[in-house]
Amino acid sequence: MIFKNITILDENSDIKTGMYVGVANDKIDYIGDSMPAKDYGQVYDGKGKFLMNAFFNAHAHSPMTLLRGYGENMSLHDWLEQKIFPFEEKLTGSDVYWGTLLAMAESIRYGIVSSTDMYYFCDEMVRAVLDSGAKNNISRGVANFSDKSIKELPVYAEIGDLFKNYHNTGNGRVKIDMSLHAEYTSNPETVKTISEYAEELGINMHLHLSETKFEHDGCKERHGKTPAQYFNSLGAFDVRTTAAHCVWLEGEDFDILAEKGVTVASCPVSNMKLASGIANVPLLLKKGVNVAIGTDSVASNNNLDIVEEMKFMACGAKVRDSDPTAVTPKETLIAATRAGAKAQGRDDCGVLKVGNKADIIVFDIDKPHMSPVHDIATSLVYSASGSDVVLTMADGKILYQNGEYKTIDIEKTIFEAEKSKARILTELI
Repeated sequence: MIFKNITILDENSDIKTGMYVGVANDKIDYIGDSMPAKDYGQVYDGKGKFLMNAFFNAHAHSPMTLLRGYGENMSLHDWLEQKIFPFEEKLTGSDVYWGTLLAMAESIRYGIVSSTDMYYFCDEMVRAVLDSGAKNNISRGVANFSDKSIKELPVYAEIGDLFKNYHNTGNGRVKIDMSLHAEYTSNPETVKTISEYAEELGINMHLHLSETKFEHDGCKERHGKTPAQYFNSLGAFDVRTTAAHCVWLEGEDFDILAEKGVTVASCPVSNMKLASGIANVPLLLKKGVNVAIGTDSVASNNNLDIVEEMKFMACGAKVRDSDPTAVTPKETLIAATRAGAKAQGRDDCGVLKVGNKADIIVFDIDKPHMSPVHDIATSLVYSASGSDVVLTMADGKILYQNGEYKTIDIEKTIFEAEKSKARILTELI
């Protein structure tokens, strides 16, 4: 496929007009300012369109589409204890499959081709991701409220089976990560053991970190350390780690994350909606931390529109610091693309570059709310909506175009998700 005469965001995050982008198999094969001699088959007219690398969602709980709007106007801990955990106890593998597939449909619609996920019934999540054509870093969220070693619990063997059966399946589209849910849902022995297991398998770590003041201060009371210091002391940052939220970091926390190469998945909408706070993204960037963007789950968001998330991250940083220059559009776009791909360990993704995977999205910018365009990067961050995405391609395969899903039966998916929701609500009465 060849995209002709189209405006693009190039590998240096610069805007170029009148460009041609050729896709061969699963890779970007050509980028130039003239039509190549090679025949790439289908020609896509780029008039009034903007092409860029697809988005990477750095923190999600995809099956929680089933809980969209279920627990509202509550603090995080009340929300979890009173609404989320009771609902999740009723989930089956089938529920998780349809919830994940619905999340993949929504993600693809908004230009997200890959998410970093944390949940359970992970084999059903893998099946949904592969069926959708998307990519995903999937981890089994580990919690341990018992006095038993984590090695004695079924989840430990489950992680090993997930890695053996699914890591790098779908031609590398699915990767299995390790996961520690949070400091307050485990104990030091669990953190140390799971961290060592991640290092042994050579896989990524995914965890929640300093999401709320309650969590952050509680960790200091329990262990005499901030959550960042605590996890670092137990080896959790000795592998490639994505730490979600990081709202209440303090002191040397920023330096620890920078020195250890930890990615911060900032989730501004979820953090604002649950009144958890606003992460200090400007300082993280200043320290050289890889800052990516996560949607969190739709139970706390309530959608997967990562374009909306970009605007919230940029505006939230400005409000937090009372500084309109705090985060630039270019920094925001990088957070939504290459930073997320880097966090996932997808080194051939995240940037529009010859030889990289053909993860491409096209925006329709010929719309009233996008006109006139003075600076396309600014327009994307502050004016655009995820619904302006008219084409999503992952690994060279079109998954969504002009309202049509190419890999997902969207009507059946919505029907099955609604059926799962209705059954669970009946069981909760």
